[in-house]
Amino acid sequence: MIALIQRVREARVEVEGKTIGEIGRGLLALVAVEPDDGEAQVERTLMRLLGYRVFEDDEGKMNRSLHDIAGGLLLVSQFTLAADTKKGMRPSFTSAAAPEAGLRWFNRLVERARAAHTVVETGQFGANMQVHLVNDGPVTFWLQTR
Repeated sequence: MIALIQRVREARVEVEGKTIGEIGRGLLALVAVEPDDGEAQVERTLMRLLGYRVFEDDEGKMNRSLHDIAGGLLLVSQFTLAADTKKGMRPSFTSAAAPEAGLRWFNRLVERARAAHTVVETGQFGANMQVHLVNDGPVTFWLQTR
């Protein structure tokens, strides 16, 4: 499982002009499911999303996690993160999970996140989404769980 996380002041997802998910301060996580992902990858990704220390403490150091600041988590599925771009001029998506598996494990991540954290919003799997954000820093990290 891959998660591209961005520390945000605010973020929202729109589908067909309607806001379907919105957070204030927190993390926007663009998530891709890979073919061999399962429960272990969901748990590890969730642990990292909630515990990764990317928010500043009183001394200005990145020492606080999303959980510590009680921030929002906006989860957006994005299979293109798993693309193979090593050669040619067109990405290959054979390294991304099939849509059925992607939906299953993305939904499981959402379910587990909602059980563990108070503010969890999502995009819409498979939809044409417009993602709006104010990146704070900017602070962006690539997390990959194999």
